[in-house]
Amino acid sequence: SVTSSVVLKCECQATPEHEKDPAFWHSWAQRTLRTALSLQDLNKNIAKNLILFLGDGMGVSTVTAARILKGQLNRQSGEETELEMDKFPYVALAKTYNTDSQVADSAGTATAFLCGVKANWGTVGVNAAAVRNQCNTTTGNEVTSILKWAKDAGKSVGIVTTTRLNHATPSAAYAHSVSRDWFSDADMPREALQAGCKDIARQLFENIPDINVIMGGGRRYMLPKNTSDVEYPNEAKHQGTRLDGRDLLEEWQMKMRHERGVYVWNRRDLLALNPNNVDYLLGLFEPSDMTYDLERDKESDPSLTEMVDMAIKVLRKNPRGFYLLVEGGRIDHGHHEGKAKQALHEAVEMDRAIGRAGLLTSEWDTLTVVTADHSHVFNFGGYTMRGTSIFGLAPMLSDIDHKPFTSIVYGNGPGYKVVNGTRENVSTIDFYNDNYQAQAAVPLSLETHGGEDVAVFAKGPMAHLLHGVHEQNYIPHVMAYAACIGQNQRHCLYARSEAPELSLTWSSLFTLLTVGHLLC
Repeated sequence: SVTSSVVLKCECQATPEHEKDPAFWHSWAQRTLRTALSLQDLNKNIAKNLILFLGDGMGVSTVTAARILKGQLNRQSGEETELEMDKFPYVALAKTYNTDSQVADSAGTATAFLCGVKANWGTVGVNAAAVRNQCNTTTGNEVTSILKWAKDAGKSVGIVTTTRLNHATPSAAYAHSVSRDWFSDADMPREALQAGCKDIARQLFENIPDINVIMGGGRRYMLPKNTSDVEYPNEAKHQGTRLDGRDLLEEWQMKMRHERGVYVWNRRDLLALNPNNVDYLLGLFEPSDMTYDLERDKESDPSLTEMVDMAIKVLRKNPRGFYLLVEGGRIDHGHHEGKAKQALHEAVEMDRAIGRAGLLTSEWDTLTVVTADHSHVFNFGGYTMRGTSIFGLAPMLSDIDHKPFTSIVYGNGPGYKVVNGTRENVSTIDFYNDNYQAQAAVPLSLETHGGEDVAVFAKGPMAHLLHGVHEQNYIPHVMAYAACIGQNQRHCLYARSEAPELSLTWSSLFTLLTVGHLLC
């Protein structure tokens, strides 16, 4: 019990004076109630624009911890802070399992929330009849994504990620591969190449050749083997990997030279662009994944918020609207490495990007969805007091080994450490370090995903269709329905952007006719 544990000195904030007054809580609740009542007027407009923010590995515990961190970065206690996604009026839960796995991976889940079908672990853009790593099961089992549905409908489309662009989440938007690990042809078995399967980097440029905005990492997979990287010319690990000798970046630039297409590889050149003069934008800012936001070189690497800002400004010129996939992909990597501080700062940065997207678009005609592909075995607890640093110690010692412990812990991962036969004493190390690996119960070189449901936040046209508990593959069907793309379009024959006023007019007309009939 708590009382039997040794309590540590806490340097936490005292309860704010206004929170001691019941009127404060009643007033807050009443404001929330009025907002909830206003949601009875559903936004049934046609969504001109669609934005999906995907926090890779951003489970509910990560959302909560990121909320606290955001507040503490602003010198607040943190718990009462609102994330941008917290302000969305509709929230659902999504079941994340893959067709062959109780605890999902990012490839099968990406196929679900982008292509609308659940799929096997480790496969992208193919249905569950495709067998992982078996090239000959690809043909005939391909499934297309909502990005392609939007492109086919005449919308501009874009992908922005903090991982490499041929990583699991973005690749499901354009690729069909029985292995998420076939980043370039150098990563593929010879028999798969001989059987005609394509690497994912090549598919990025060939499957949907006119994607308007592509930004993230992954230069090395686009360049011939041993080609020096433009940013790290003397580092062999960053050299190109392709065995087919193709320079996919040069090919793209040649193709787009008359199409107002621009390639950039650093922040300076990106921010110097006039989006009104750009119709196609390719930005590759690192040889592989982009660096963690805490370690980002602010001269050479743009933030996720800056990439989203430019992406929307390029895409929104299309009068038919746009579809944009944004991935905060390194939340997942931070957790896998047991580096909670890195993961949570990535989540806070994605929330900033959500806020920026909100300022550049209108809830009237833009459906924005924020969700995760899966969770992690990450949590925080230990009866910490209000305002305790999210990276700090629990206010007590363990009543078993009589040592302190951080509030944040992992169920498994690289943070498992035994010193002289017992659990490491965390008070002897710097647990506020950016790369501190939080203690874990089970030793693993990489921490694993979690299997629980993830949150789905939604605002804009038809956002109310995301409610309750859903299968993850439901998400793109809702988004497509809202935008009148894909397979559900019959309702669009009667809908206009002025749908609420239109329905009111017909209702009023019906009432007048009824009254007139009774008077006669």
